[in-house]
Amino acid sequence: PGVVIASEFSAVSSILNGALRVNPFDIQMCVTSIDCALSMSPNERDARRGRDIDFVSTCPSGLWTRNVLRDLSDTMLESKKLDGVGENSPESILAREIELGLERLDLGALISAYEESKNRVIIIDFNGTLVAKEPSGKYLKREILGTSGYKPPQSAMLALCRLCADPRNTVYVVSGDSMQNLEFAVGNIPGLGLAASNGGCFADPIKHGTRLWKYLDFGVDWEAVKKVAMPIISKYTARTNGSFVKLTHSSIGWSYYSCDPEWGSLQASYLVPELEAALNAFDVRFVALKGIVEVVPRKLHKGHIVAKILDDTRAHKGNGNGVDFALCMGDDISDEKMFTSVISFEAESDCPNSYAFNVAVGKKPTHASFFVDDASDVADVLVALSGGADSIDPNNAP
Repeated sequence: PGVVIASEFSAVSSILNGALRVNPFDIQMCVTSIDCALSMSPNERDARRGRDIDFVSTCPSGLWTRNVLRDLSDTMLESKKLDGVGENSPESILAREIELGLERLDLGALISAYEESKNRVIIIDFNGTLVAKEPSGKYLKREILGTSGYKPPQSAMLALCRLCADPRNTVYVVSGDSMQNLEFAVGNIPGLGLAASNGGCFADPIKHGTRLWKYLDFGVDWEAVKKVAMPIISKYTARTNGSFVKLTHSSIGWSYYSCDPEWGSLQASYLVPELEAALNAFDVRFVALKGIVEVVPRKLHKGHIVAKILDDTRAHKGNGNGVDFALCMGDDISDEKMFTSVISFEAESDCPNSYAFNVAVGKKPTHASFFVDDASDVADVLVALSGGADSIDPNNAP
């Protein structure tokens, strides 16, 4: 059998697991992939063909056409329903309440509070906040686990370097990704603290040397959970083209973000009950976000690590004055626990003149008090806090 070489910009590359994915504008990648296909062993060719033959043989072009027309029809019907929603419906009233209650971040007020404070904590989510989230279908067959491996923009990296160099600042990046991916992206910034696996593991800020990763204990034998869960998840990965397994220290994820949406959602609806039954004896819960199902310790969320960072900073650097400035930025539902931890800390603080800024990326129902539009605004905030673009030296890039 032959080998399929598919453009990463084509829809088919999200479906054919056995294809070699290339960027057609990258000549070297195309040459390398063609060479790989020509020199591939017969066994690997057969294996790649075996991954896709069932799907190809049961999904002719006529079926695809009918599905597209059906989806267009469903979209038109849904649009008509939305057109019929009145301005006094519960949905409209809720939308207006959100509009009134959430303020756009006042950068001038933030900078003023920052300059007045002496013991600051800055906590930033990674994917979707510090780094823009990948659009659906951009990277459809991953060769690595977790995010695409993109780093923040250079302006944000330089601003983080400058913020971490200030002894009055404690700066952390918190992510649901693995510690390897997080360290690859921002681990070379001196003085930056890292928390991966939604706070399940963390590395305190260091100026030089190798980071020492520590782990929070949630009372779950994670190796035993993996032994039970991985055979089940592997079964669904094999039958769902485009899906992959995402492993971190304290979570097992099954991503169908790059699959056929209907097929991926259907498989996820079967996977969760099967995992629930198999893992009933373990203290775990299931998190279903857009395109991914995760198994995590029941007690694990980002709020724990944020509370620990704030408490440790108050104990080690407070000098009796406590933390007088906290900035927390995040973009999705997993970051809401970070916001509530900051709110609780601020409510219990005895610091007389303190500031707390919870900032959501995007305007939505949230525990945050402020919002910015997207990840580029987050970079602008960091640059402004670090002294502005004119104060950043590009030669000091990490």
